[in-house]
Amino acid sequence: MEDKNDIMLKQLFEQAAKQQIADNGFTERVMMNLPEVKESRVQCLARMWTLFCLIVAVGIFWLTSGWNIVEGFMTGGKHMLLNALEVFLLTAPTTEIQVNPWVILLLLGFVLVFLPYQTFRKLSATL
Repeated sequence: MEDKNDIMLKQLFEQAAKQQIADNGFTERVMMNLPEVKESRVQCLARMWTLFCLIVAVGIFWLTSGWNIVEGFMTGGKHMLLNALEVFLLTAPTTEIQVNPWVILLLLGFVLVFLPYQTFRKLSATL
């Protein structure tokens, strides 16, 4: 519920947005007389340093067979996740608490997939 001050502020800003101010070409003259922005020496050196570091990083990645290391991490992570799920599915029915492992897996899928998707959709709709 909006109070009286909010309504008055909205009306004021709506009226101000409709108002046109004649500047007799002042804005265009100012924009034409602005100095051209040239890339400074510091910006040029920063870009060259970034490019150098990127080339060195790619070189080190290539020389150390970095892709094999990344692939090993991914494979190990996948095996660890599958083993953890297998242990959970085998041990969950043996606990004293009545837990259906399939319900837990569905809830996990809901939390990891559906909720982030809905959040992203709502955020992108508002932006």
